Amino acid sequence: MRNKFAVVWMWLFLLPLAFDFKGAETASKAIQILLTVPSFGAGCFLLLIAPRFARRSRMRTVITSLFLITMIGSIATQVLQGNDSGNYMRVILPFVLMLLGYFVGCRPWDSQRLAQLERAMYWSMIASLVFSFGFGMATGGGLDSVRFRIVSVTFLCLQGLLLHEFVVAKRITKFTVLLFLATVVIELLSVTRSLLVGTVLLFAFATWLAAPSIKHLFTAGLRAVMVLSLLGAMAAASAAFFPTVAEHWVQRMSFAKDTESGRDPTTITRLAEMKDQYDQTTSSALSTLVGMGYGHDYRYSPTYLPDLAGQFSKKDFYAIKEWAAGHNFWVYQFFAGGLLFGLALPIAVLWALWRGSMAYRSWRHRAGDALYLPVLGRALLVVAALPATSIGGNPLGNRFSGVVFGVALGLLVASYARIAHAMRVRAAETAAQQARAKRPYATAPGAMPPGMHPHDEPLPEILPTHASSAPGLSHGQSGREPPPGASSFAPNA
Repeated sequence: MRNKFAVVWMWLFLLPLAFDFKGAETASKAIQILLTVPSFGAGCFLLLIAPRFARRSRMRTVITSLFLITMIGSIATQVLQGNDSGNYMRVILPFVLMLLGYFVGCRPWDSQRLAQLERAMYWSMIASLVFSFGFGMATGGGLDSVRFRIVSVTFLCLQGLLLHEFVVAKRITKFTVLLFLATVVIELLSVTRSLLVGTVLLFAFATWLAAPSIKHLFTAGLRAVMVLSLLGAMAAASAAFFPTVAEHWVQRMSFAKDTESGRDPTTITRLAEMKDQYDQTTSSALSTLVGMGYGHDYRYSPTYLPDLAGQFSKKDFYAIKEWAAGHNFWVYQFFAGGLLFGLALPIAVLWALWRGSMAYRSWRHRAGDALYLPVLGRALLVVAALPATSIGGNPLGNRFSGVVFGVALGLLVASYARIAHAMRVRAAETAAQQARAKRPYATAPGAMPPGMHPHDEPLPEILPTHASSAPGLSHGQSGREPPPGASSFAPNA
């Protein structure tokens, strides 16, 4: 269905939530409502005008089913556990927006719409990066206080896209380099170890995606070493120009030695939180099966109280009570949904990443000019930011990150399904050509190969087809033209 306002709905769907921030910091939540309602409404409009697939895909069916199990199961757990409805709605909203983003991205959009959707997502993440840094610095205070507020919730998602440009697509421009360097500066100012670990993991994942063979892996590894050396030099220069930042990093690395227990307090509090969530979930057969529900209260496990000696008093320790999505995505999903409803979403994310990355490496080696292959590569790097972000916190604790991860997961599943179908079409055409070559006398011009019936022909895309030897596989007659979306989200990239 054609709609000249589709690009407007895409921007309204992604951009408003880029300026989202925690409502607890303001006396009124009216701003959060004004940001969420347009995004939700625009997503619903996009679903109404979006095209539909003409054929089924096993991967799309599995991922969608696991997603729906999580969402429908959350309602069942809420009814059984009777948690506070307000807390439930606040915690489940990012997951609902992720589901909406998944349905928007998992559609057979044509190349132009894909470029518009990716561009809107890319620039929305840049807007979130700038807004988060500006908002955090404007709140005032020292580095110890502002470092928690200057990092965007889609920080690693943006870095993943940029690493795709540098490592996989081998496109390096002044704008993307300066943008990536800006993310590194923010990373250093935040004094957050988990962000550095996430960046390194994304870098390794991008290098692995770009190297389908040992030879390519060696070349990509050399390129990765050069980039890492550049980043190391920049970190050293930053430490020289900003000695206070270097001091905070030194203190952060050696903070555990200054405590009475000799253990890092941040790590201990995370473990105490996960232990309490696990203990609550396994306290009964019902909670083990369906979980405690989204928005359920949790505390720190008393097991870790001795390790926090000198950091918390006993009274303050037992007074801690939280209901927001926990810091650990994987444990919190089990805490919220149990065995029946909590494991579905982590399985969907990991399975999509594994299946998509293995297929991407194979297709990049066999058919590097395949349609939608760049879209698949970028979506893989964004979705990979979800487990990378989970090292330091819950990636689905914020509304904007839920939308971005949902759209990226939808683009991953849709691109995988379309490329897989195109590869099957090419394999069938190759087999038919070989059969005609072996028995030329049995096939008249324009006739079907022997044993093939009209209903055996592959279903076409409902979108306009592209001219190629295998429909929907290669872009351009000679294969020399770049695939669609090769430079879709950054005009200068």
